[in-house]
Amino acid sequence: MKAGVLRKRRFARISLFDAAVALIMLVICFIMLYPIWFTVVNSLNNGQDALRGGIYWWPRMFSVESYKAVFKNSDIFTAFGVTVVRTVIGTVSSVVFTAMVAYGLSKQHLWGRKVFMLIGVVTMFFGGGLIPTFLTYKGLGLLDNFWVYIWPMLFSFYNAIIFITFFRQLPAEMEESAKIDGANEFVIFLRIVFPLSMPVVATIALFNGVAHWNDYFSGVIYITNETWLTPIQTFLYRAVAEASSSTMMAKMPASVRMSVVTSTTIKLATMVVTTVPVVIIYPFLQKYFVKGMMLGSVKG
Repeated sequence: MKAGVLRKRRFARISLFDAAVALIMLVICFIMLYPIWFTVVNSLNNGQDALRGGIYWWPRMFSVESYKAVFKNSDIFTAFGVTVVRTVIGTVSSVVFTAMVAYGLSKQHLWGRKVFMLIGVVTMFFGGGLIPTFLTYKGLGLLDNFWVYIWPMLFSFYNAIIFITFFRQLPAEMEESAKIDGANEFVIFLRIVFPLSMPVVATIALFNGVAHWNDYFSGVIYITNETWLTPIQTFLYRAVAEASSSTMMAKMPASVRMSVVTSTTIKLATMVVTTVPVVIIYPFLQKYFVKGMMLGSVKG
């Protein structure tokens, strides 16, 4: 009898705890998701009507004119193209280069390895600052240059640590047998180690891909004259940063300026258009992000 009572009390406590956790998570999800929903709803509303406010859950006067206005601006397609090319080239080059460096640092017999590791750790916590970085890029001829998106993000010591941890888990006998067959370190890396590292390669590729896609700062600081080099996130930043309705609307065709759209609804529509690709892809790739975080901390 007493055991049954204790079991019921324990079940009641667990149920109450689970309910509290579920409620807290629902509140957090609402806080995270509602701004996105608010943006979508207002972007699908008549622009003039949206100025009245009071639109929280559903469009009051449904309209897709703001999206039509966004796609009439050819600059957004150029920005999309720049971002896609940048993401592909930057991700591939960064993954390969970081993996090669990490493979060397994973070898205990590498001369100066401790010094290189110390330098890498320092760079994780300290940087040169914006002005020295700007002057360095200027001296290298990277201003208004597509490669300003690629070279600075070619190597990340954080990603290198994940690679190093993974490489140390590979059996040493595998590399020793390849050396007996006459393979050098470069051949071993390309034909044996790298193909076996696809799980961590996929993880690091996702880290880099999202970083390249979401980066707006590089375009704001280092691209000043070449508008055809502006990535999509910088395009979005500039659209949102436009404080004057007349300034934004002046860039639109006359047919758009005479329609029911406003600068506010155009900003919101631009935000939705530029965010949709990542929102669609991320749920399918989330497991790789979790796995990548575990690779650097758990040794199998």
